[in-house]
Amino acid sequence: MLIGYARVSKNEGQDNAVQIAALKKAGAQKIFKETASGGRWDRPELHKALDQLREGDVFIVWKLDRLSRSLKDLLHIMEHIESVEAGFRSLTEAIDTTTPAGRMMMQMVGSFAEFERAMIRERTRAGLASARHQGRVGGRKPKLTTPQRREIIEKVSAGQWSNAEAARLFSVHPATITRLLAEYRQNKAI
Repeated sequence: MLIGYARVSKNEGQDNAVQIAALKKAGAQKIFKETASGGRWDRPELHKALDQLREGDVFIVWKLDRLSRSLKDLLHIMEHIESVEAGFRSLTEAIDTTTPAGRMMMQMVGSFAEFERAMIRERTRAGLASARHQGRVGGRKPKLTTPQRREIIEKVSAGQWSNAEAARLFSVHPATITRLLAEYRQNKAI
């Protein structure tokens, strides 16, 4: 079965008649129509269309950007289509995963996406290393100052406060006190 999907954006006042005509001409037997942003994942008609796919079916769109504007989401959708052993066809870009050339094209798109993710990870690591080198540390600032930590350790260790009392006094979760004491016992330094 050929299953079509047509989408237009809400706020652009578009009409999906051109898409529907092209999908019908391509032989789509069932067409799911949607008015929603391509950047959103919560598109009920898209999910209905994907749920309809069975082995040997072909999912057809007029253009790739009608399916998704996010490469990550596009690849996620492609993985789903592949997992049910269905094919994919984009009419405008002439991508057809039911052919060897189409499968190669989607693998190239996937490779570029993987390369992009790797580059983002590399740039992030480099940025974090540079920040550490400049003395900046990421993450949230500690809720307790060093003097407060020392006081809590002293009072709780001496039995003057319970963990719950210390947590209440310093407005932190009791687990924070438990972690602080465990860290102290392990390292014996604060």
